[in-house]
Amino acid sequence: MRITIPDINQVCEEHRLYTDLIPDQAHILELGCGKAEKTRAIAKDDRVAYLLALETDEIQHTINLTHTDLPKVQFALGGAEAVPAANASFDIVMMFKSLHHVPMEKLDLAMAEIHRVLKPGGLAYISEPIFAGEFNEILRLFHDESIVRQAAFAAVEGAVASGLFDLVEQKFFLAPVCYRDFAQFDENVLKVTHTRHQLTTELLAEVRNKFDARMTADGATFLAPIRIDLLRKAA
Repeated sequence: MRITIPDINQVCEEHRLYTDLIPDQAHILELGCGKAEKTRAIAKDDRVAYLLALETDEIQHTINLTHTDLPKVQFALGGAEAVPAANASFDIVMMFKSLHHVPMEKLDLAMAEIHRVLKPGGLAYISEPIFAGEFNEILRLFHDESIVRQAAFAAVEGAVASGLFDLVEQKFFLAPVCYRDFAQFDENVLKVTHTRHQLTTELLAEVRNKFDARMTADGATFLAPIRIDLLRKAA
């Protein structure tokens, strides 16, 4: 397995890479659903029968509970290391940029839990940001995730090496990340409730300068490198 590759050229929205994996009458678990943007997109698929969306941030979870237009979705508070679901409950477990948010000492437990709740032959779709690119260079000024991202990859690699999962494939792509202005970046990144970012006036100015360097009349667009590790539980 590789944590990254030298040249990543494919630019696409991520839904193009997971849509074909969804079977008919799918039961899906999403771990770390955040603002439920991916949750909403997945739940609209007619093949999805049920989606359990877990979030560890109590503030965001409370907001998610106000979504009343997603009848196939159940929102719940919880983390990957302790999934509130029975054994062999799901066809697919999906994580979008959330595995590295699991406490490092609980990563192996999280992989074991994913294995436990998957049906035999079920898939674990784990999408993780690669520590590279211009967007990452802005983020690392105030939130350097190099260690936790390496730990997350090591947990996936270890789960495959131990035989817990079979590796189906790895994919690498560039995801467009767009903001209309710095105010939107501030709201969506700096003010997220799952992480308390506290920037000095000087650091905030440095972050804004780097962001503004990417601004155009249409806003700021970055291409963030992402790795997908697709795993399968033995049938």
